[in-house]
Amino acid sequence: MISIAGVVISLDLIVMAIWGIIFAIFIIKLFQSIRLVPTKSAYIVERLGKYKSTLDAGFHALIPFIDKVAYIHDLKEETIDVPPQECFSSDEVNVEVDGVIYISVVDPVKASYGVTDYRYAAIQLAQTTTRSVIGTLDLDRTFEERDLISAKVVEVLDQAGLTWGIRVHRYEIKNITPPETVKNAMEMQVNAERERRALLAKSEGDKQSKINRSEGYKTEMINLSQGEMQRRINEAEGKAEEILTIAKATAESIERIAEVIAKPGGENVVRLQLGEQYLKQLDGLAEGSKVVLPGNMVDFDHWMDSIGLQEKK
Repeated sequence: MISIAGVVISLDLIVMAIWGIIFAIFIIKLFQSIRLVPTKSAYIVERLGKYKSTLDAGFHALIPFIDKVAYIHDLKEETIDVPPQECFSSDEVNVEVDGVIYISVVDPVKASYGVTDYRYAAIQLAQTTTRSVIGTLDLDRTFEERDLISAKVVEVLDQAGLTWGIRVHRYEIKNITPPETVKNAMEMQVNAERERRALLAKSEGDKQSKINRSEGYKTEMINLSQGEMQRRINEAEGKAEEILTIAKATAESIERIAEVIAKPGGENVVRLQLGEQYLKQLDGLAEGSKVVLPGNMVDFDHWMDSIGLQEKK
C-alpha cells in the first residue's frame, strides 16, 4: 500500500510539473505575442507558416502559438561594404576594387520572400556589375570613370530591387588598386608629366618675360619719340607765336609812326630821332670801320631828303 501511494504521489507531482511547464510556456508565449514595433521598422507576421500581415510602428498583440514574427526589417538607410575583388580591365590589367552600397528596404514583404538575403544578393550583383563595367574600360579610364561605374551598378541594382523590395540610393567605389608594378609605372608617368608641365611653365614664363621687356622697350621708344615730337611742336609754336608777336608789334609801331608823321611837325620829330640814332651809331663804330658820310654835313638835310624823310615838294 505504501509503495502504491508513493507512486500515486509521484505521478501527481509529475502531472503538476507538466502543467506548470505548460503554464509557464503559455505565459512566455503570451508575453512574446505582445510586440512593440519601433519607428522605421517593420515586422513580418506569419500565421501557421503563411504570411499574415506587416506590423508598423506601435503596439501589436498576436495570437500565441499561431502567429509569429518571421522577419524583422530596419527601414532606415544602411550601408553595406562590398569586399575587394579582382577585376580585369580591357587592356588586361588586374586591379582590385572595393566599394560601399547605400540601400533601404521599401517593401518588407518582397524583402522577406522575394530573395533569401537581399544584402548578400546586392553585394554579389554589385561585384559582378563592377567587373563587367571595368572590363570595358582601359586602366587609365577606370580611375576617371568612377561615376560611370557607380551609375551602372545603381541602375542594375534598382532593376533587381523591384523584385527584392529594396531601393539602392547610391554606390561608391572606395579603392581601385592596381598591381605594384603598374603603380610604379604610373608614378613614373605622373612624375614625367609633372616635370613636362614644369618645363613648359618655365618656357612660357621666359617667353612672357621677353615679350614684356620688348613691349616695355617699345613703349619707352614711343613715349620718347612722342615727347620729342611734342617738344618740337611746342618750339615751333613758340617761334611762330614770337614771330606773330613781333610782326604785330612792328605793325603797331609803323602805324603809330605813320600817325605821328601825319600830324603837324611830325616829320621834323621823326627826322630828329633818326639823326640822333645815326649819331649814336657813329659813336659806336669801332676803329678801322668804313663809314660813308656826306661830303658836307651841312647837306645832311639833303641826305635825309635822299632817303625819303623830307617832304616831297
